Amino acid sequence: MRASLIQIAVEEGESVEARRGRVASLVREQAGADLVVLPELWTTGAFAYEEFGTEAEPLEGPTYEAMAKAASDAGVWLHAGSIPERDPDGPLYNTSLLFSPSGDLAAAYRKIHRFGFDKGEAVLMGAGSELVTVRLPGTTLGVATCYDLRFPELFRALVDAGAETLVVPAGWPERRRDHWTLLARARAVENQAFVLACGTAGTHAGVPQAGHSIVVDPWGQVLAEAGAGEEILTVDFDPAKVATTREQFPALKDRMLGLEPPHRV
Repeated sequence: MRASLIQIAVEEGESVEARRGRVASLVREQAGADLVVLPELWTTGAFAYEEFGTEAEPLEGPTYEAMAKAASDAGVWLHAGSIPERDPDGPLYNTSLLFSPSGDLAAAYRKIHRFGFDKGEAVLMGAGSELVTVRLPGTTLGVATCYDLRFPELFRALVDAGAETLVVPAGWPERRRDHWTLLARARAVENQAFVLACGTAGTHAGVPQAGHSIVVDPWGQVLAEAGAGEEILTVDFDPAKVATTREQFPALKDRMLGLEPPHRV
């Protein structure tokens, strides 16, 4: 299976419309890949909080339309990163979109863990509540977003739902880049799954981004890692390695907690 992670910069001076067109062109250039992944909130920048409200769009808005067409044109599965979604009956959401090679929406995931503590995304956006997995030819994707990476229970639940490849778009800050690579490898090792984590380059609202998109195998080995700048990280991996790893080292079968209510005396 071939995956291409498109690590773009979200810079001031480029309009959302121009960036949308640029990203659509980059997706089309990945024809021949099986899966293409974009970063989190690439239309606005993950730290451009003041832009969330003004740039929010309905689920089937202009980004949806552009990415659906790009996926269809390239004939790829496209995880189109996330957008600030405006629900007509509720708050904003940080929502990921995943399209099939025909351009149909295969899934939408509203980010469960919002970053910011008492500001930013944490107060401007609502929290999602539903796990999302998507069956592709050869593997089942489990979908998470950025700050979700710090919450292992979410990923274990995705594995329980059948996930074998964990896809994480992000807008991760450079000052915590060590956490980014550490957590991506940890989620791969503990769940015996592939992790495809796609970040952004450049600076979002004055916050330098980590870049370093990364692909990790079920043993925690880094198959490929980008640098700090704009880059398309393409890697071939064998989804069958998940089953092989889980058979050779069946740690998941030894779980004692989280499977049933604890015994109380």
